[in-house]
Amino acid sequence: MGLDACWDATRSTVACWPENLQCPVMMQDSRRAGFRLPVAVAKSVCEAQAPVVSSTSKATAAISKLVAPNAVSRPQTTSTPLLALGVCSRRSATSRGVLHVAAQASATAVPKLVVPSATASNGAGTRVMIIGAGRLSACLRAEGAGFTNRKESYAGGDGYCGWATALHLSARGYRVCIVDNLCRRQFDLQLGLDTLTPIASIHDRIRRWGEVSGKHIELAVGDICDWVFFSEAFTSFNPDAVVHFGEQRSAPYSMIDRQRAVFTQTNNVVGTINVLFAIKELKPDCHLVKLGTMGEYGTPNIDIEEGYITINHNGRSDTLPYPKQGGSFYHLSKVHDSHNIHFAAKAWKVAATDLNQGVVYGVRTEETAADPLLINRYDYDGIFGTALNRFVVQAAVGHPLTVYGKGGQTRGYLDIRDTVRCIQVGALALAQVPSSGTVQCPPSCALQIAIDNPASCGEMRVFNQFTEMWSVNQLADIVSKEGKRMGLEVQVTNVPNPRVELEEHYYNAKNTKLQDLGLQPHLLQESMVDSLLEFAIQYKSRVRHELIKPAVDWRKTGSKVATSSAAVAKA
Repeated sequence: MGLDACWDATRSTVACWPENLQCPVMMQDSRRAGFRLPVAVAKSVCEAQAPVVSSTSKATAAISKLVAPNAVSRPQTTSTPLLALGVCSRRSATSRGVLHVAAQASATAVPKLVVPSATASNGAGTRVMIIGAGRLSACLRAEGAGFTNRKESYAGGDGYCGWATALHLSARGYRVCIVDNLCRRQFDLQLGLDTLTPIASIHDRIRRWGEVSGKHIELAVGDICDWVFFSEAFTSFNPDAVVHFGEQRSAPYSMIDRQRAVFTQTNNVVGTINVLFAIKELKPDCHLVKLGTMGEYGTPNIDIEEGYITINHNGRSDTLPYPKQGGSFYHLSKVHDSHNIHFAAKAWKVAATDLNQGVVYGVRTEETAADPLLINRYDYDGIFGTALNRFVVQAAVGHPLTVYGKGGQTRGYLDIRDTVRCIQVGALALAQVPSSGTVQCPPSCALQIAIDNPASCGEMRVFNQFTEMWSVNQLADIVSKEGKRMGLEVQVTNVPNPRVELEEHYYNAKNTKLQDLGLQPHLLQESMVDSLLEFAIQYKSRVRHELIKPAVDWRKTGSKVATSSAAVAKA
C-alpha cells in the first residue's frame, strides 16, 4: 500500500492514507479537483524521523517543495522551533485531513519592520479570519502588548490579495487567522503556469514574517467546504470579523471546461454558505467582509450604483438589489454569493459588507516589500493575469501588448495597496503616529476601512471597490508610452476576443462610499507604471512567452477536461 502521509501534529506519528484516497494535505476532494500527494513525496515525509515541532524536519521540506517547487530552499535555524507541522487523523471515512502549521518569531530575532504602536489603533488586536482561495484554511494571528481581544479571520491568505492583506493587518495590530487551501498553487502545477515572482512556500513566508515583524503567526490548513473542519476552526479562533477571499477568482479558469466550471461554482458558493452558517450558529455578532467583483454588474447602459437601485414602476417605488449580469461562470458564482448573503442578512441578521472589487494591479505593498521571502505573486498568463499586469510584462519582454477585440472594454481598476486598505476601513480609522521611524497608517485602505467600519446587524452593505475607470485601449496606451520612454520597443496588437462581451459600451460606476469613509486612493500615475515595468524587467528571465496569449475561448468551453494551458489553447 502506498502512502499519502503527513505528520500527526498531536501525537508525533505519521497518519497514513491509501494510494487510492484523496490527498489530505493539498486538495481534499480528488474527484472534484484531481489532485493527490505524489507517493514519492509522501514517502519522504514518512521517512523524516524528526520531532513534529521542528523547522528543519524533512516533512516540512517535502511539503514546502510540493507547495512551492520553484522557491529557493534556504537553511533554517534549529535553535528555536519555528514550525509545528501536522495532519489531523481522519475522523471518519468522509472526513478530510487538516494540515496545521504554527510559526512564531524567534525570541532573538530583531524585527526589521517598524509598525505603528498598538495603542495608537482603535482596532489593534481585532481578530480577523481571512478565508483563502477555496476550501483549505489557515490561521494567522498577530499579538502584542496592549492588544484587545478582537480578532480578524481571513480566508485566502496565500493568494494575491489575501497575502498582502494579511500582512497589512498583522503589522497594524490585528490578530489574524488565514484560512486557505493553497489551491492557487495547485492551479499553476495543474496547468503548467507560473508566477513572475519566485514566491516562497507558505511556511517560509509565515516564518519570515514573524522574524521581520515580531508578530506571532499560526497557520491551520483545512477545507472550508468541510463543515466539521471549518466550524471547529471558526470556534477555536472566535473571530470578530471574517474577510472572505476564499474563492476561485479567475473568469477564464471557470470557462476552461465543465469540470472547472463546476469546481468554481461549488467551491465558491458552498464555501460562502458555510461561512454564513458559522456566523449564524457560532458567533452572530461577527462581521462578514466578502470580496465580490464589479463583474457582477456586467456593462449596463445605465449608471452602476453601489449595490442597490431605486426603481419607479407603474406608480410605485422600491429600492432593490442592482441587476446582475455576470459574464462567466466565475462571475455568476459571485452573483449567487451576493444573493445568499443578502438573504442571510434579512433572515439571520448577519452583518455583512460586500466589496465589489475592480481589476487589481501592482505587486508591492509596504509589508511584502520588506523581505524577499514576503514577495507577492504576480500573474501574467492568459488565465490568471489581469490586463495592466499582463501588459507590463509583455512590454518588458518585447511581446506586443495583446488587446482583446476593439479594446473599448471599460472597467474599474485599483492599486493592490488600496485593496488591503479598503478591507480595514470597512470593518476603524487608524491614527497616524508622528513618531520617527514608524510606518504611518492613514485610514486610506479599502479592506481596512471595511473592517474598521462594520455593517449594522441585519445589513448587507455594498461598496464598489475601485478608484479609476479605464478602457483596455487606454491601459495599453499608458504602458506603451512609458515603455518607450524607458527605451523599450513596445507594440500594440489587437487579437480576437476570447470572451463574450461588449467591446464598445457605456460604463459609469459609482464608488463614493469608501471615499466617504476615508479612502485616499493611489491613482495610476506614470511613476507607478515605471516601477511596475522596472519590476517586470528584473524578473523577465522567468517569463514564459507561450503563456502570454489568451488560452481560453468562452465559445469553446466543453466537457473534455484540459490537462495543461497548452491543451486549453489547442481546444
